[in-house]
Amino acid sequence: MSAIHEQAMIHVYQQILQRLLGFYSRAERTALQLLIQRLIVAAGGIERIGDYRVLTVMNGSRDSFYVLTALRAAQLSIAGRNPVTFDLRVATPRLSETTQATLENIHRCYSALFVYDDPRVELLMADDREVVPFNHRQPLSAAGHESNRMDMLVLGHLRSVDSPLEVGDDGYLAMAEFYRHMARWESGVDSLVSSDTPRQQRQFMAGLRRATRKIGLGIETTTTFDNLFAQLDTLGDDLYRHFYGPQRLGTWKPEGHFQACRRVGHIGIDDLIVDRCEEMNWLLFSEFLRVRTDDLIASAPENEYLSPLLSAHLHGLQAACLQGRSYEAGYGDYVQRAIMIMHRKQLPEHVCERARELFGPPSAIAERRAQAAAEAQTSLGLNEAQLVCMLFAPFVERGAGLEHFLRCCHPGMLVAMPDLHKAMQGAAVADQVAQWMVDVSGLSIDMLGRLYGASVAQPEYENTPGVDLQQAVDSTDAEASGHGSNNLREGSSRY
Repeated sequence: MSAIHEQAMIHVYQQILQRLLGFYSRAERTALQLLIQRLIVAAGGIERIGDYRVLTVMNGSRDSFYVLTALRAAQLSIAGRNPVTFDLRVATPRLSETTQATLENIHRCYSALFVYDDPRVELLMADDREVVPFNHRQPLSAAGHESNRMDMLVLGHLRSVDSPLEVGDDGYLAMAEFYRHMARWESGVDSLVSSDTPRQQRQFMAGLRRATRKIGLGIETTTTFDNLFAQLDTLGDDLYRHFYGPQRLGTWKPEGHFQACRRVGHIGIDDLIVDRCEEMNWLLFSEFLRVRTDDLIASAPENEYLSPLLSAHLHGLQAACLQGRSYEAGYGDYVQRAIMIMHRKQLPEHVCERARELFGPPSAIAERRAQAAAEAQTSLGLNEAQLVCMLFAPFVERGAGLEHFLRCCHPGMLVAMPDLHKAMQGAAVADQVAQWMVDVSGLSIDMLGRLYGASVAQPEYENTPGVDLQQAVDSTDAEASGHGSNNLREGSSRY
């Protein structure tokens, strides 16, 4: 880079910084200075800031956009008064739920922050356990889509039907692998920077602990991200291989580009996120980042790796198929509790109204059911019969729930139940029987055999219907008493 070009780029970066700061309130400017101090201290002083590298996750939520803008402002602010600044790695997980609209939002944000051509910023994404440069035009690979579908089904089956609805636990395992490998990629990073509140950290660690128990692994009890990476190192490179066996496809790629182990810290900045006037809050997104707020990633209150509509749909199916109630009752109960959580977080009314529109009025439940079924088919590759089969979890514990499942959903197959057991025990059966098992479950016979021999870990909480959302309500109350200033920032990314 020539001296003239370098000076021109410095000028461009400072213009970006000044424009960004123009959307910050006085309180946010103060918070930015505190963030800069926190980064300098973590680096070991301003003289070592040029050798410091931080990781942040860009998943398309409002929080992830806000954290990236804060880190970019800090990076450019330090560069404006110091010869060097820290390096920034921004990583995007490619899950089945990552829509093209989300990728377009991320692309517009990157363009606005002028990070594409800045050598101090590294933009990555992971697709089917392979690290690649971020590309908003690159669709999720067929292999990645199949892996995501398989993982969700397997983790969904590895549960007791009497326990709260635990679907989407595969997301915790996927993110655990994602965090570990993105932190160790090439020369690694020194810290993960996130705005996860204490409640969100507890939710992630609890979900990860629950998911690892399902596949026969253990993780120490912890509630924060402070020792997250040390615990991930103890779990190893491939979490799923412990259950799937050696046929699990390959290791993370490109091989040879990951450090064996690296000490990575966590810098939490949830206390630096400042509540703002609702109107000004969205100007940063709509006018500067050009993010379309209607396309912000949305997640269910009790599991951030499941969409709210799909979660409501699954609760409706659970009520209709397992609890002797109507689909409408289960769907409506979920919606009522989800809206209650939003109100207890004191979210702005327009956010609550968007959630009501998403879930629809009672008269629109049939329409929303069809919409959720289409979403499940498009993003997850699962039809309603396969979702219902997952809810029954009939194959685990040597098919303990198989007869009940058949009587409720497929009475015509009761006569073939001995053959179903034989197939999962590895014996040859008629092609029609084997094909029926694959069609209704969405899993191969070999994988059904693994589920057949698996034991279901007992849940760590009481088997009370709806306790998953109720726990979210209770934890929200506790969080609000100590972290009330974060409620708007945290909740707005969820709906």
